[in-house]
Amino acid sequence: MKLPASIQVLERGWLSANNVVLHERSKATVVDSSYLTHAPQTLALLEHALAGKKLAWLVNTHCHSDHMGGNAAIQRKFGCRTSIPEGEAPLIDNWDEQAMILAIADQRAERFRYDDTFGDGDALQMGGLAWQVIAAPGHDPHAVMFHSPEARVLVSGDALWENGFGVVFPQLFGRDTALAETRATLDAIASLDLQTVIPGHGRPFGDVAAALARAFQRLESYEQDIARLARHCAKVILSFALLEKRSMPLADLPAYVERVPILAELNARYLRMTPTAMAEWLVSDLERAGAAARKNGLLLAKGG
Repeated sequence: MKLPASIQVLERGWLSANNVVLHERSKATVVDSSYLTHAPQTLALLEHALAGKKLAWLVNTHCHSDHMGGNAAIQRKFGCRTSIPEGEAPLIDNWDEQAMILAIADQRAERFRYDDTFGDGDALQMGGLAWQVIAAPGHDPHAVMFHSPEARVLVSGDALWENGFGVVFPQLFGRDTALAETRATLDAIASLDLQTVIPGHGRPFGDVAAALARAFQRLESYEQDIARLARHCAKVILSFALLEKRSMPLADLPAYVERVPILAELNARYLRMTPTAMAEWLVSDLERAGAAARKNGLLLAKGG
C-alpha cells in the first residue's frame, strides 16, 4: 500500500497496536506505543525508524493497554511531548483501571504523564501534514482518529480494521451506547474521501468501501444478537491474556473466568454458564479458530 514518504507504519502483532511514525526533516511523531511487555521491542523499532532523528511527540488514539502501554518507556528514552484525547485525561489522572479496561481484563500498563490533550475538530501538524482529529467512540468512548485530507489517509486506531473493528463491550459498567456509537463512527468514516486507512491492528488497506461493508455487517449481527457480541468479547479477553502469558494451565481456567471481573460479568449477564462450562467452551472455540492448542495440561497460544 503506497503511502506518503513521511508516513511509516510499524505493523505489530495482535498483542500490540501498530506504531505510526510521521517523519519531518529532523524530528518525528509517533502514534500509539503498543503493549507494556513489548516495550523493549517498541523502543528498538522506533530507534531504527528514527535513524538519528529526534522523537518530538507521542500521541495516542485512545488509552487501552495495547495502544498506550509503552508510553512511559518511550517518555524515559526519548523525553518527548505526550498528548492524549481529552476524554481520556481524567482516567489517566486517576489511573482508573476499570474505565481503561486494565486489571478488570487481566491487562497491565505502566502509569505515564501527559503534557496536553486534543479533541474532536482540532487540527494537528504531524509529519509535515495537517491532520483533523475526529471523535471515534464505540470501542472506547474517548477514542479518536486522525484524518489527512491532503494525503487522503485515515489513522483509524481500533475504529476500523480491514476485517472489522476493535471489540465493543455490551452494556457493561453502566455504558449501553457503545453499539450506537460504533455505527455513528463508521458512518463518519464513510463520509470521508479516503485512499488509505492505517488501522491500529493489521496492515494498511485501500479498499475502504469493502472494509466498511464488512464492519457494518458485523455490527448488525451484534445489534441483532447481543449474546453473540458477549461471546466475542469473552474470547477476545481470554485470547489477549493468552497471547501475553503464552500458556495457561487448563485446570486453572474455571477459576480464572470467575476471577477476572469482565469475564465474570459477561457470564453472569449474558452467557449464564458454570465456570467449568465457560472455560471449556472458550478453549474449544479458540482451538477451532486456530488461536490456541491444548498440550500437557496447558492451553498454548498459537500465532499472535
